[in-house]
Amino acid sequence: MTAAAASFRRVLALGGPLLPAVSFLGRLPTAMCQFGSLLLVAETSGSLATAGLVGGALAAGQTAGGPLLGRLADRHGQRPVVLAACWFDALAVTALVLAALARTGALPLALIALLAGAGVPQIGPLARTRLVALARRARADDRLVHTALSFEGTLDEVSFVLGPALVGLSATVAHPAVALALAALLLAVCGSAFALHPTAAALRPTGAGAGPAPDRPRGRRPAARPARARMPRAVHAMRASMALQGALFGACQSGITALTAELHRPAQAGLVYAAMGVMSAVAGLSMALVPARIGLPVRWRAAAVALIALSVPLLFVRSLGALYLAVVVLGAAFAPHLITLFGLTERLVPAGRLAESMAFLTSAVVGGQALSLAASGRLAEAHGPSAAFAVAVGAAVLILGLALTTRATDRPAAAITPAAGAPAGSAR
Repeated sequence: MTAAAASFRRVLALGGPLLPAVSFLGRLPTAMCQFGSLLLVAETSGSLATAGLVGGALAAGQTAGGPLLGRLADRHGQRPVVLAACWFDALAVTALVLAALARTGALPLALIALLAGAGVPQIGPLARTRLVALARRARADDRLVHTALSFEGTLDEVSFVLGPALVGLSATVAHPAVALALAALLLAVCGSAFALHPTAAALRPTGAGAGPAPDRPRGRRPAARPARARMPRAVHAMRASMALQGALFGACQSGITALTAELHRPAQAGLVYAAMGVMSAVAGLSMALVPARIGLPVRWRAAAVALIALSVPLLFVRSLGALYLAVVVLGAAFAPHLITLFGLTERLVPAGRLAESMAFLTSAVVGGQALSLAASGRLAEAHGPSAAFAVAVGAAVLILGLALTTRATDRPAAAITPAAGAPAGSAR
């Protein structure tokens, strides 16, 4: 464990202690807005259908907008893209709060939510990209890169436990609008801090605006823009696997909600889901202890097998105590699968499309979860909690199928081009 602690200290040294603090607080609104918007709209409109429509629009916006913002960050740099996105999103979330409090109709609320989802600044994926760039620039070995991805995965898991908890606390002591107002404030302040942090210069933008254009003779046409590097086929399978992970999340959430309601303990649903997230965060940190000789493709298959083996017991859970035990154990398989896919993506995609690819993976989780929530929720209502949990097991089986049939060669990543004038050491 001492070696792991030393590795995490090296990760913190890459960008300084302020970077993980602002990146964590900047990504926290993503975890708050989905649950917060559902509670807010349900309370102000009195309609669960309207709340579901708004939540679905928020997820759809994030699913569609995430890869686009990642691509813009690759082409033009993280600083201008994150600054524009975090302020746009802060205004959109504020508008959603005001519209809900004014009891605006369902369609205008859904449109505002769609814009708020599309404007999510993707701080989690961009923080991963930035840390990888800093590690490669410092000529770190692959083990440190994997530790950085484990660290970022843990920050994600903690945010998705703490975010809904903050929303629930705000709704209990005050109003759901308070939580969304806090989310808008964090987007504006901490999102800007992340964008303006010196490490934003760690990557050279790939777009035409990355530097001054060279002189050319008058009348000569400018050189054609270089074609975008193509993605390896394995990347598409990894995106599908990440979407299935989101489907597994959504099915578990539906099953947990249905079972706790059936046991007349609906207030326990959030706590059960949070317990699963805590275990996932712990498992994410422990990924730094996995020996380097165990390659990423092997880890993908092992994580898929674990997802199947640990999700099957959910089909037979009938009591609250058994539910807590089953989901906490299952949580140990979530982070290894997510972190491994981020690691494989970092190794396989062209360096100039890394931010886009990281954002695509995150958006795949969101999209898969939203679709699964809608489908498994109906199944749970019609056939009981086991029907929703069966969707989770099915998703895990499909993940294993992808892991076994995808040829994801664990090859060295292409060198990441540092920004001009960037120092070779720590960015602190």
